[in-house]
Amino acid sequence: VQLQASGGGLVQTGGSLRLSCVLSGGPFNAYAMAWFQQAAGKERKLVAAMGNGRTSYSADTYYADSVKGRFAISRDNAKNTVYLQMDSLEPEDTAVYYCAARLGRVSTYLDRYGYWGQGTQVTVSS
Repeated sequence: VQLQASGGGLVQTGGSLRLSCVLSGGPFNAYAMAWFQQAAGKERKLVAAMGNGRTSYSADTYYADSVKGRFAISRDNAKNTVYLQMDSLEPEDTAVYYCAARLGRVSTYLDRYGYWGQGTQVTVSS
């Protein structure tokens, strides 16, 4: 399984970006997907996660408190792609963003994800 993330860039405070992550080499609809962020000198932490949607409980989504109401995770199973729509961006959102995948149920724990993309840089200027 390989993950390819894209969509990062430089944006002003209050702006928007949409990150994309394509999964290849496996059945996308079997995987729960997540986005993590890692700011310079800090630990990687969960931004948003989404189940594979195969069952009623696996459609759950989770968000870090810091991004609730501003970010939205979604997936298009036909395109093997997970998205992170980021609105009302703040300088504190500046980080490298990683997509991650795990078979089965969605998790909010970083160490439960076995597949990782290469990361895409998001920089928010004040």
